[in-house]
Amino acid sequence: MFGDMMGMMGKLKEAQEKVEATKKRLNTVLIDEQSNDGLLKVTITGNREIKNISVDDQLMEDKEQLEDYLVLALNKAIDKATKINEAEVGAAAKDGMPDIPGMDMFK
Repeated sequence: MFGDMMGMMGKLKEAQEKVEATKKRLNTVLIDEQSNDGLLKVTITGNREIKNISVDDQLMEDKEQLEDYLVLALNKAIDKATKINEAEVGAAAKDGMPDIPGMDMFK
C-alpha cells in the first residue's frame, strides 16, 4: 500500500511538472489579433501576456476610436489565448494524473 501511495505521489509530481512545462511553452505561443480594417494589431502569449500593440497613424487622431479598437482587439486575443491555455494545461494535467479509484471524473 505504501508503495502504491509513493507511486501516486510520483505521478502527481510528474503531472505538475508537465503542467509547468506547458505553461512555460505557452510563453512562446503568440496570438495575433487585429481590427477589421487592420489599423490596430495586438500580440499576446498563450499565457495572456501582451507582447506588442501596433497602432496605425490614422487612429492617433481619434482617441475614442483607438480606445474602442484596443478593447475589442485585446478582448478577442485574450479569449483565444484563454482557450488555448485551458486546453493545453488541462491536457497536460489530465495526461499525468495517476489512476486513483473514484477519480474517473477527472479523466
